[in-house]
Amino acid sequence: MHKALTSLVLLSLFFLTACAPGTVVPPEKNAGVYFQQGEEFFEKGLYTDAIASWEKVRDSYYSPKLNILAELKIAEAYFLAEEYVEASVAYEAFLQNRPDHPRVPDVLYQVGLSYTFQMLKFDQDQTATRYALNAFRTLQERFPKDRRKEEVQIYIDRCLNLLAANELYIANFYLRTKCFSASINRLEGLLKNYPNYYERDKAYYLIGQAYLLNGEKEKAVTAFNTLFEDYVGSEYILDAQRFIEDNY
Repeated sequence: MHKALTSLVLLSLFFLTACAPGTVVPPEKNAGVYFQQGEEFFEKGLYTDAIASWEKVRDSYYSPKLNILAELKIAEAYFLAEEYVEASVAYEAFLQNRPDHPRVPDVLYQVGLSYTFQMLKFDQDQTATRYALNAFRTLQERFPKDRRKEEVQIYIDRCLNLLAANELYIANFYLRTKCFSASINRLEGLLKNYPNYYERDKAYYLIGQAYLLNGEKEKAVTAFNTLFEDYVGSEYILDAQRFIEDNY
């Protein structure tokens, strides 16, 4: 009886303490709380912590609208943290899951930028360049009146020039290793597909050499004449003339 009374008194004291004035019982965290927490981290530049908070929002079923916003904020945080691979993955996932969302133009633009920051020099792999070009072209085609259309065109031109420079680099390699047909194929493709490439004069200089060394004299003459007539001030004209004198 004494032990039972003691237990009852202790239990009563516990409940009195728990409900005593001034005692704070922290509320259970929900998606809204985590979202706000992510905003606070984001404002401080703590992008990793912000992403962790927003991932909890994204993975919850609290509010579809809040979940969508969290997805966009996660991608933005990756981008600002200069984690461009992760940013492009996050933005691409958004496009795949929500192809008709009103923010699609903004996301396409960010996809293009994310890949732009992953682009390598002309003598290296150009996968990121092709992805960037695809994103910007998709934005241009689907939303021709987008407010960034002039800026988008600049990025498209940059991607095209880089891809053309890569083709020229490969063609020159084939020419130096005496793979003349392979060099010609690359250069013909370059001249056809990249009409605004800024080093087309060099392309005509190289393809003229490749044609001549491959025994295609008429095509070589046409290529060299194009260089001489259309690019009067080109730095490759003298070299082309010397090449013709030595090989024709």
